[in-house]
Amino acid sequence: MTLHRFFVEPDDVDGDRFGLPAAIERQVRRVLRLGDGDRIVLLTGDGSELLVRLEAGDCVVEERRAAAGEPAHRLTIVQALLKADGLEEVVQRGTELGVAAFRLTVTERCVARDLSDRKLVRLRAIARESAEQSERGIVPSVDGPVPLRAVLQAGSVLLYERDDSVRLGAVPPPSVVIIGPEGGFSPAEVQAARVAGVEVVGLGPRILRSSTVAPAVAAAILSRTGDFA
Repeated sequence: MTLHRFFVEPDDVDGDRFGLPAAIERQVRRVLRLGDGDRIVLLTGDGSELLVRLEAGDCVVEERRAAAGEPAHRLTIVQALLKADGLEEVVQRGTELGVAAFRLTVTERCVARDLSDRKLVRLRAIARESAEQSERGIVPSVDGPVPLRAVLQAGSVLLYERDDSVRLGAVPPPSVVIIGPEGGFSPAEVQAARVAGVEVVGLGPRILRSSTVAPAVAAAILSRTGDFA
């Protein structure tokens, strides 16, 4: 039987017996129709989880344990804004693969120039749902967009499809990867990244769809660190 997983607030799971958290009560009772004797997993977002049994409207803790789905390598994806639903795909697939955090940025060639509060809330909900589905122990953060200059930090890696002299696989697995929009980065942005101490690398001779790059990068990096495949 499938064990359904839910992220909850730490204060809602104090002790060895507590009421079913209000935030998930409708999903548990009315949508999934779970009742006494059924088991669910509650996650507090710190990498731990609780196996609980439903009993008389309460949750009875059977086991507290570390979540097994968290990569040891903490990878942050800095993604330029994308048009349409491109960001949703980035967040969903990246979360499933093990990305620890997403930061959004606005670059010269972005078609989308801003992000509504409603859209940001939607992206965070997607991260939460994807983390539950993929048995993660945390929900990756999704930070609102900032100018590119705010994310150019030494030690990061920037992907530039027009320069394949150094490939991602030739550098140590990075913790921060900066990915451009549909039109890629401008030469001036690439130069600014180099001046800031950012490593500029390519992925190979093929040009990927903008929403495909982040999942491909996450899979490649986390595979090298032993956290995927």
